[in-house]
Amino acid sequence: MSNVDSRRLVQKLWNYCDVLRDDGVSTIDYVEQLTYLLFLKMAHERAERVFKPEQIVPADLSWQTLLDREGVRLEVQYRNILSGLGQESGTLGTIFRKAQNKIQDPAKLKKLIVDLIDKEQWSQAGVDVKGDAYEELLAKGAEDAKSGAGQYFTPRALIEAIVDCVQPTPDDTITDPACGTGGFLLSAYDHIQRHHGDSLTRDQARHLANGGITGTELVDGTARLAAMNMLLHGIGTPSGPSLIDVRDSLGREPSSKVSLVLANPPFGRSSSIRMIGEDGRASREEREIERADFWATTSNKQLNFVQHIASMLEIDGRAAVVLPDNVLFEGGAGETIRRRLLKQYDLHTMLRLPTGIFYAGGVKANVLFFERKRAREEPWTSKLWVYDFRTNQHFTLKQNPLRREHLEEFVRDCYLPGKDRAERVESERFRAYDYDELLSRDKVNLDITWLKDASLEDADALLPPEVIAQEIVEDLQAALREFAAIADALTSRAAVNALPLQKSESRVPDANTTLQ
Repeated sequence: MSNVDSRRLVQKLWNYCDVLRDDGVSTIDYVEQLTYLLFLKMAHERAERVFKPEQIVPADLSWQTLLDREGVRLEVQYRNILSGLGQESGTLGTIFRKAQNKIQDPAKLKKLIVDLIDKEQWSQAGVDVKGDAYEELLAKGAEDAKSGAGQYFTPRALIEAIVDCVQPTPDDTITDPACGTGGFLLSAYDHIQRHHGDSLTRDQARHLANGGITGTELVDGTARLAAMNMLLHGIGTPSGPSLIDVRDSLGREPSSKVSLVLANPPFGRSSSIRMIGEDGRASREEREIERADFWATTSNKQLNFVQHIASMLEIDGRAAVVLPDNVLFEGGAGETIRRRLLKQYDLHTMLRLPTGIFYAGGVKANVLFFERKRAREEPWTSKLWVYDFRTNQHFTLKQNPLRREHLEEFVRDCYLPGKDRAERVESERFRAYDYDELLSRDKVNLDITWLKDASLEDADALLPPEVIAQEIVEDLQAALREFAAIADALTSRAAVNALPLQKSESRVPDANTTLQ
C-alpha cells in the first residue's frame, strides 16, 4: 500500500510541475518550493495534533497564514515566511536559509498550497510513504537535463551496493562530507533499520536520529533538500539542531572522528575561489588547499577529499568513496597521497565503474574502500582487490540503467561483506595485487586493467551506432569541460595579477555540487 500511496503523491505533485514550467520555474526550483511548503504543512500538523502539540514555527509565519491569504497578500506573506525562517538556527535555518519565492503567480501558488499540499496529511503518512515520495521527486529533478542538477546524482543502485558492502551498524558514527541530497546517509540509515531495527536499544535509536548520521554540503539549495530528505525519513527533528552542516568540507580539519564515511565528492578537477576587484569584475583562481593534516598540497578537489576523508576516520574506521580515474594515476601530489594511503591505511578493494551510469557525460569513476589503522612500520595494505565492472559493460540512463542486481556478483561473491577477506577468490573480473607490486608501478599508478575489450576484437560485439555516438559525445563533453577549466584558471590568474587590489574574497561553489 505504501508504494501505491507514494506513487500517487509523486504523480499528484509532479503533474503541477508542468504548469509552473511555463512560468519559468525549473524542476529543481519546483522541488525547492515543495520543500518549503511541505515543511510548513508538517509543522502545522504538529502544532494542531492533540497529543503533545509542538510549535515549530512562530504563529505569524505559519502555514495557516498562507491558507488565510489570497492574491498579492499571499505572495507577500510567503516571502515574509521565507525571509523570517531563514534567520532561524538549526534545521529551520538550514531549510530556509537564503530561500526565495520562485512562483510569481499568486493564483498558482494558492493552488499548490490548498489543492496539492493541504489536502494531504503528511505527518500521518508513514515514513516510507513520504520519504519515498520525496526521494522520487528528487530523482525526477535529476532527470531534467535543463536544470543541470542530475549530472552529479549518484545512482541509487550504486549507493545501495556500497552500503551493503560496508554494513553500517547502530553504533557507527556516519558522515558524508559532500552529501548532496543525502542519498548515502539515507541508505545507511535504511540498512540499519532493516538489519538491526528489531534490536535497537533506546540509546542507539537516539544516537542515530540525533547526530549519529550527519552530512556536510557546500551549496545552500542542495543542503536544504538533504535536510528535508532526512526529516521525511525520520532522521532528526524539525525544531532540533541541523544534521546537515552548510560549509566547505575542505576548509578546515574535522572537529571529531567518525567510524564510517560514505561519499561521492563533486566531479571537477580543481577547487577555486572568486575574486572581486575594485572595478567590480570577477575572476577565478585555482586554490591549493594547505592543511596540517594533509599529506600533500594540491588544487585537485578529489585528491583533497581523499585526504580529508582519511583524516576524518577514527582508528579502525572505514570509508567507501566514489572517485574519478585521475585520482588513480595523477603524478606529484597524487602519487604522494596514494603511497601514504597504501602504507598507513588498508586500501583493500576497488570497484571500477562503467560509463553511462552518471548524468555527467564521459565520467569514468571508481569506488575505493579503505580502513584506518594504528601507526606501525609495516604497510597496512597487503592486497588491493580490484573488480573490473567497466570492461565490456555498457549502461545508459534510459534504455539500460544500472540496477542493484547488476552489482550483486561484486557484493555477494567478491566483496564478501562481513567475512574474512582471506576467503576471497580471484575470478575473471576480480584480481588481487600485493603491496610491492602496486609500489613497483610507475608513479604507483592504480589505473589497473587486464580484461580485453571485446568490441576491439570482434566486430559483432560492437555497440549499436547510436550508443557509440552518444559515448563519443560524452567523451568530447568531458574533454571540453577539462579544457574550459584550464582556460578559466589561466584567464583568472592573468586577471588577478592585473588587479591592483582585491576588495573581497569568497568561496563560490563550482557547478559540481553532488546530488545524491
